[in-house]
Amino acid sequence: MCRPSATFAVWSSAWLNGAAASDDVLDALLAWGEAHDVVAADAPAAEAFELPLAFNRAATPVQLLMALRSQGAKSMRLVLPVPGDVRGLGGGGPFTEAALRAGDAVVLPELGFGLVPEPVAEGLMRWTVFSLVPLAAPPEYVALGEAEHGLTDAIRASAGALQALNVASDRPGVRAELTAHLRSRPDVDWPAGTPGRSLRVLQRAEEISAILAIAETDDPGGALSASASNLRAQALKPLSDAVRIARCAAVNEAVRVFAEQTAREG
Repeated sequence: MCRPSATFAVWSSAWLNGAAASDDVLDALLAWGEAHDVVAADAPAAEAFELPLAFNRAATPVQLLMALRSQGAKSMRLVLPVPGDVRGLGGGGPFTEAALRAGDAVVLPELGFGLVPEPVAEGLMRWTVFSLVPLAAPPEYVALGEAEHGLTDAIRASAGALQALNVASDRPGVRAELTAHLRSRPDVDWPAGTPGRSLRVLQRAEEISAILAIAETDDPGGALSASASNLRAQALKPLSDAVRIARCAAVNEAVRVFAEQTAREG
C-alpha cells in the first residue's frame, strides 16, 4: 500500500512551497495514526532539528515542519527499500537499518538527514530523524514516464510467467476480494496541485499491489508445492519491484513539481 513516508513527503513539500497549510499536513497524517510524534536518533539530528533524542519526551510534527523550514529544506525523496535493494539510503548505518525495518523512509539529500516512520503503540506513529552516511553517488532518478512503462512491462512479463508456470488460476469471488483489499487500506488524500499523472500512477500501483497481495496468498488448502510457490514468488518479484519504483517516481515527481512552482514564482 502507499506508505506514511509518501504522505509526509508530498504534503510537507506542498506546505514548504505554499500549496498547503500545516493543518492540512497534520490531517493527512491521520490516515496513518491518531497521533504522531518526532524524535532524533543521534546528536547531529537533535541539534539541527532542535529535537529530543529517542527515549526522551518526543516533539510534535509541527516542530518537525518548522525545523524543515528553518533548515531550508527544498527537496525530499521517498525511498521504499527491501532486502537486496537499498538504493537511495546512503552507505548503511542506523538509518538504513531502520528504513529496511519500516519499508519506507524520506531522504533529505540536501540536508543530509532522513526520516523513518514506525508505529510504536496503538494509534501512535513515531518519526525518527537520522543523520545520513554520505551518499557515494546522487540518488538514482527514475522519470515518472519510465517508471510507468516499467510497470506495464512488468505486468505483461509476470502474467506470462505465471501462465507458463500454471500457477495462475481464476478463483471465485476474486473481484469482491480485490475490492475488499482496496477498501481495507488507509484512505489517503493528496494536496491540490499534485500532478495528475502522479495520481494516476499511484492509483494504478495501488490496484496492482492489491492484486499482488491476492496472488501471493492464492494457495487453497496449501496445494502448491514449495518449488511451485518459490517459482511463483520469483515470477511476481519483478512486478512488486516495478510497483515500488512507480510509487517512488510518482511521489518524487509531485515533490519536484511543488518545488519548481515556488522557484518559478520566486
